Amino acid sequence: MPYFRTPEFSQVMLQNERLMLEFSGAPEGSRSVFITGSGTASMEAVVMNLLDSGDKALVVDGGSFGRRFCQLCEIHGVPFDRVVPSPGRSVTADDLKCFDGVGGYTAFIVNIHETSTGVRYDLDLIGDFCRRNGLFLIVDAISSFLADEIDMEYSGIDVLVVGSQKALACPPGISIVVLSPEALKRVERIPSKCMYLDLKDALKNGERGQTPFTPAVSVLLQINARLREIKANGGVDYEVSKTKALAEDFRKKISDLPFEMVSQSMSNAVTPLHPTTAKASEVFSILKDEYGIWICPNGGEYAEYMFRVGHIGALTEKDNDALISALLDMQCRGLI
Repeated sequence: MPYFRTPEFSQVMLQNERLMLEFSGAPEGSRSVFITGSGTASMEAVVMNLLDSGDKALVVDGGSFGRRFCQLCEIHGVPFDRVVPSPGRSVTADDLKCFDGVGGYTAFIVNIHETSTGVRYDLDLIGDFCRRNGLFLIVDAISSFLADEIDMEYSGIDVLVVGSQKALACPPGISIVVLSPEALKRVERIPSKCMYLDLKDALKNGERGQTPFTPAVSVLLQINARLREIKANGGVDYEVSKTKALAEDFRKKISDLPFEMVSQSMSNAVTPLHPTTAKASEVFSILKDEYGIWICPNGGEYAEYMFRVGHIGALTEKDNDALISALLDMQCRGLI
């Protein structure tokens, strides 16, 4: 690994920030910071640095990652109420109706693609609701960025959280927080509560293309190569269209097999499936152990009910065909 306290590495990081702002559609005057830690590290950094006891948040609790934001609010003393959509369904106008025009709320927090269930929430609906009610909008787009259309300025997003290992297709270890000008004002106003996840410190160091502490240098260099690749290939629109085409191809090919799609509101990133003739955990294990194919298992209450098939990273329609072929063989063997 190259030593990172150098002008050369600073130039890499400054380019990383510029491209992240461009690809997220951030409004003028926005900033982005790179945290060495998983997506949850940035989720916690956002709650600690942008909200306090004087806020009252609405949190979409539709799965394990929405619930994680609820836990973070509890830990850090941020008052909140839950918006609980029907299982496997997007947030609807009816879900938000009882909060519309109600005073006291200051922020709205949502994992725009609840990865645990595969449900993608309606960002236009949520954005309009937040504008009407003057709410500060925090969006976790860890599994949706580059897979679905996301434009911070268009949707009124104040904070966007991204992870390195999803559609960015780099190793895990880095999460990214994109902050609008309004978010930057909050960071300045709210006292820091943690040394490592202090966004004031991260922003100050970021001005010179550095991080406060030793970062995951190798992952940041790979992120730089990946961002430049995206730019050269035609930008975000190309990445989203590629992932969408792959998802649609798989969903068409799976239609005759004994699986039900868990959600009618899906991200391009994954397809959540419920096997009607077998346990989801068994399908996962057989594909892994006997066919050398990895899908995404679920934990907790969904472990036996559903699994997810990803469409992000270096995948092609040939990979879809290989998975479908394996599933057809499992069907012939009476395993599904």
